[in-house]
Amino acid sequence: MKITKTSNALFLGVLCAVSSMYAQDHTSKSLIHLTSPTGTHSISIRQKTNDKAQQTLMYELSRKGEVLIHESRMGLELDNEAWENALAYSSKVDKTSSWMDNLRMDSVSYQKKDSVWTPLYGERSSIRDNYQGATLYFSKPDHSSYRMNVEVRAYDEGVAFRFTFPMHPDAVFHKVVKDLTQYRLPKGSKLWCAKWAQAPYEELTLPQMETGRGYERPLTAQLPNGKWLAITDAETENWCLTLLGKENEDSETLSSMMYSMVDLVTPFASPWKVILTGESPGMLLEQNDLMFNLNPPCAITDASQWVKPGKIMRETTLTTENAIACIDFCAAHGMQYILFDWKWYGPSFDYRSDATKVVAPIDMPHVIQHGKEKGVGVWLYVNHHALERQARELFPVLRQWGVAGVKFGFAEFKSHRWSTWLYETVKLAADNHLMVNIHDEYRPSGLSRTYPNLLTQEGIRGNEEFPDATHNTVLPFTRMLSGAADYTICYYDKRLESRSKVTHAHQLAAALVYYSPLLTLFWYDSPSYYKGEPEISWFETLPVTFDETKILSGTPGEHIVIARRQGDEWFVAALGNNEGGKIDIPLSFLQKGISYEAFTYTHGGESVSTATQVKCGKQKVKAGETLHFTLSASDGAAIRLAPIKK
Repeated sequence: MKITKTSNALFLGVLCAVSSMYAQDHTSKSLIHLTSPTGTHSISIRQKTNDKAQQTLMYELSRKGEVLIHESRMGLELDNEAWENALAYSSKVDKTSSWMDNLRMDSVSYQKKDSVWTPLYGERSSIRDNYQGATLYFSKPDHSSYRMNVEVRAYDEGVAFRFTFPMHPDAVFHKVVKDLTQYRLPKGSKLWCAKWAQAPYEELTLPQMETGRGYERPLTAQLPNGKWLAITDAETENWCLTLLGKENEDSETLSSMMYSMVDLVTPFASPWKVILTGESPGMLLEQNDLMFNLNPPCAITDASQWVKPGKIMRETTLTTENAIACIDFCAAHGMQYILFDWKWYGPSFDYRSDATKVVAPIDMPHVIQHGKEKGVGVWLYVNHHALERQARELFPVLRQWGVAGVKFGFAEFKSHRWSTWLYETVKLAADNHLMVNIHDEYRPSGLSRTYPNLLTQEGIRGNEEFPDATHNTVLPFTRMLSGAADYTICYYDKRLESRSKVTHAHQLAAALVYYSPLLTLFWYDSPSYYKGEPEISWFETLPVTFDETKILSGTPGEHIVIARRQGDEWFVAALGNNEGGKIDIPLSFLQKGISYEAFTYTHGGESVSTATQVKCGKQKVKAGETLHFTLSASDGAAIRLAPIKK
């Protein structure tokens, strides 16, 4: 076995592990043992021989010496028989029960990286990319010329690995039919599971999960030792949706479940398998930049000139009159965009509808021009049907109109075919200087680093479905690990009186908790609903991008307290569950020696005369002090902390 040295310190450590493999039992052969820069994580990869003399690739993950994922299988199942027959390979290739059986590791190389990069926007103004990595080079000794590499990275935030396939010399196409990667968690682990992207969450143990049912990623787990981990993926551009579940009734192991087979031509790479771990659930959310580090850098050279995050209001009547009113409302209250939602160009689910023509009573040129004069851009909803049929014709037209962005509606993405189509459509939007918001079931995996015109996406059970407060406390530690989410805050709409399960103070806080650089406010609302409520100052001053984010406390199903900084101001939000309770917010994150004005927004109940019953308060605070709140059932609190100028 040849070893290529790229880092002396790392090489010596791994050499010991590789050398020791020859002294181990023949049933388990160690290939590498890789540790993160400060030793927080270690991942071991080995080949295990079963009683049929077949070698299976396995891995094990530890955090600070404790095993969090026990020895589990890794790899992909391929079925290339059709191409092997076409190229006369079948007669010379030795068959095995699985494509992954009996791979031969020919060499291993090592990498390390420690750099800081600046995103165009985000939950933090700088991101550190720091890991120890390795690439294992395998071949199949079966006369097929097949090769496969395993790339592994150990970060202090978690670990990631993927499978890459170099160019085949005889152009054999590859058909991936199954993802063999598993995750054997300690017995007694609690998991927060969603059956689809916009589903409610269930707290389950592995035995309670439905056999054969795929659950969404990220899938967050609390282990019996008190540690936390989340399993997700990154850079999923050329793949299909992969879920997690148990394949057998008696299984104590999570398995990967591909939505469809994947047909690929070498060279190609699978998505990254990502495992975040932490001492608390809040650590997982603080470390979610790992998904961006596993995606390529920005591919849009002039993105900073036209990709502009902001707050957006939906125009609900599809009329010129109300659109002008919405633009004026947004201009008066610190919002940057309005959205014309579906049916502005006809029935959205009809392939015959032409999205290059406005059929609603909207004078689109007049509205867009009025918006430009007021500093408010216009977004348009376009459903999958029109995107599929017209995108190449449509996007140049929308750019000519002066449209700022496109909301993709009901966009299919789960199969390999539709996944590649969706990503290509995001790129096509970038070519036409159009920002994008993908709604419905799509969940992010870091593409916004490469194509930051994809500002946000839904893939969340948001406010338009009126979830309860306990559900809302689960989302930060599950769905939000993937990235931005368009939660669609519904604030004034009359339906809230009968359907909403949370206080208006809870909704104010949600606007900060659920990060989105395109922040939707007033989803079901109209400017006429506003009656001068003073708490709207929270929405007016709230940024959508931040320099720093801290999770102060929280547990799924109980509560969350989050603090975000932009410049010298801090914005803090607390969400309670259905029962409510007392929440303390230590202000240790504030700069010492400076006094701050704390503007508070809480539920005041019948003591407040407005329909929203939000109480607005103000007090002076400084670092080291603690704010105390008693949240009623399904309640929340929002706080803006501004330095007092001397």
